[in-house]
Amino acid sequence: MGRYVLRRLLLSIPVLFIASILIFGAVRVMPGDICQIVLQIPVPAEEQCNNLRHELKLDKPAVSQYFHWIGGVLTGDFGTSFFSKRPVGGEIQQHMSTTIELAVLSIFFAFASGVPIGVYSALKQDKLADVVLRGLSIGWLSMPSFWVGTMLITFPAKWWGYSPPVGYTHFWNDPLKNLEQLYLPAISLGLALSAILARFTRSAMLEVLRQDYVRTARAKGLRERVVVSEHALKNAMLQVIVHLGLQVAFFLGGTVVLEYLFALPGLGTLLYNSVITKDFPLVQGLVLVFAAIIVITNLAIDLSYAWLDPRVKYT
Repeated sequence: MGRYVLRRLLLSIPVLFIASILIFGAVRVMPGDICQIVLQIPVPAEEQCNNLRHELKLDKPAVSQYFHWIGGVLTGDFGTSFFSKRPVGGEIQQHMSTTIELAVLSIFFAFASGVPIGVYSALKQDKLADVVLRGLSIGWLSMPSFWVGTMLITFPAKWWGYSPPVGYTHFWNDPLKNLEQLYLPAISLGLALSAILARFTRSAMLEVLRQDYVRTARAKGLRERVVVSEHALKNAMLQVIVHLGLQVAFFLGGTVVLEYLFALPGLGTLLYNSVITKDFPLVQGLVLVFAAIIVITNLAIDLSYAWLDPRVKYT
């Protein structure tokens, strides 16, 4: 296990290195004049632009800028924000808790709704309940998270005069207000993932329920609940978790839109604002952190296989 983890971590280095090059290049081709944005002057003087570029080290060759940035990243220094003048690492750390809490609540909602729906749909294969649940899953999957969020804001306000509280309160300061601020964006973000989990759970359960060991368990006289939960579901979850890892990038992309929509001060909102203002160091640091999260999450999912299926051995 230890050697496998070490090998995967070593293989992650070139992945993140290539990602850093792509991030650095993409930021440099973003449209807009950094002088006009930072100085907030429609037509800044050439001397002002030159002084600003020199101050921000943008007058150096791109290769030199990249190695200066990546060298700092390797020592934990992601640079300094152009606008807030604060370290990028500090900005990311300050906003990370909001995104983590939103992601945890969304995944909890997706699992709590998607997996039971998938199991029930598999047990009622081709019956009316199965057909209805499959139709709902397709409907949920076809609705973008930002559209769901917009509807959850618009219709309750129009019909019942209810508007969700804007902003973010830390859980430890006021747990109820915190959950009131996050439950709608969590549902919006987790709904599509719930539909995906429901469909994959149904497919995996149908495959597992046809296996010989499930028939043997039923022949022994075990209760159906025990057969489903102890023998079928745990083995079916292996396939479900594999597909969950493939949704991480899509999931992170959804946080950017929903955090901005619900005015949550998370990494998504920070990334949106930094792209609008062409804050190069902040964009680079945030996207690199997102890439690292994707790599680490997929590693964690791979390691969970052994817990779900003792037959899996890492070499």
